[in-house]
Amino acid sequence: MSMNDPKSLAPAPQNKGFSAGLYRMLAWLSPGFPIGSFAFSHGLEAAAASGAVRDPYSLRTWISAIVASGGGRIDADIFRDAHRASVAGDLRALMDANRRGVAFRATAETRLETTAQGEAFLATCRAAWPSPLLDRWAEGISESGEPLCHAAAVGAATAQAGVPLHCALLGYLQALASNLVSAALRLGIIGQTDGQRIVAALEPVINAAVAGALTREPTSFGSAALAVELASMAHETQYTRLFRS
Repeated sequence: MSMNDPKSLAPAPQNKGFSAGLYRMLAWLSPGFPIGSFAFSHGLEAAAASGAVRDPYSLRTWISAIVASGGGRIDADIFRDAHRASVAGDLRALMDANRRGVAFRATAETRLETTAQGEAFLATCRAAWPSPLLDRWAEGISESGEPLCHAAAVGAATAQAGVPLHCALLGYLQALASNLVSAALRLGIIGQTDGQRIVAALEPVINAAVAGALTREPTSFGSAALAVELASMAHETQYTRLFRS
């Protein structure tokens, strides 16, 4: 079949096995998936400019704080709730999780970071991997005029792909950390080898973050990474910038 034939672009018959879901998740969390993740640094650019992040050790500490106590913690809880709502087919719970994921952002830039990527993710995901539930959710979002939270969108999609919550959340947080390492490389804070050392060192941090999200009570929702939020605020008025956040 020619690649010019529209039928050749249709998705393969749905396979409920884990391998099919894993394939999709790897595509969705790849740096090549067109959501513009390369454009965001989550305040890291301002932290580098101020000298707060200046070497491999301070970078590892910074990313660890984001994953364990900052935006990563918020995302982990939203991802969990969206995944569970998607498995249950509960659109109201999915809308609620998404709304909370957008609202609990301390700065304009971190809000932009999650909404821009969320909207791009869901649109691209639905175009390549159609899903009735994701279509209904997108219609509800469109009718309400609400923005999309990236963590909620990925959580809902991985659930529809049959990826277990633990594996999906681990992949999401690893991609978050890796994107921050990539931003540090472009800022010249570290080199390639140090970047991979940091990714390796973050493994227990990410595993602990996943375990925490799976057992955390709803009343414990929130973040505590003030230095990261202050850096994000400073970035909004930074004179020269490579990143949007």
